[in-house]
Amino acid sequence: MTAQRGRDLLLKIDSTGTGTYVSVAGLRTNTLTFNATSVDASAQDSAGAWRELLSGTGLKSAQIKGTGIFKDAASDAAIRGYFFTDTIVNWQIVIPNFGTVTGPFQITSLDYAGKFDSEMTFDLSLASAGQLSFA
Repeated sequence: MTAQRGRDLLLKIDSTGTGTYVSVAGLRTNTLTFNATSVDASAQDSAGAWRELLSGTGLKSAQIKGTGIFKDAASDAAIRGYFFTDTIVNWQIVIPNFGTVTGPFQITSLDYAGKFDSEMTFDLSLASAGQLSFA
């Protein structure tokens, strides 16, 4: 795989619930993390006293953290509204030449920052709130 441009990662939201996703932000720095917990199925008779894990169990989760600028004032207002109302909506994280992660997320952190001689930026954290798909 060749190197990818980080600036091409997009954050999209389905604000109407119709499956139509609209870009709300371009992320300048970002992290997408997938997690899975394991279930320990070890017992006194586990072979060689090695830990055994139970396949197909545990919880999966994803977290997105990013810093960027909002596309427009409406995008800023929508994101802020979802944060203050604890609303879970469907999001898409578009990773060019890799795929798209789609599913329900909740905003868990929203920070605003800016220098006096530069644009205002935001830091955003999203936590998965249901089953995700990857295409």
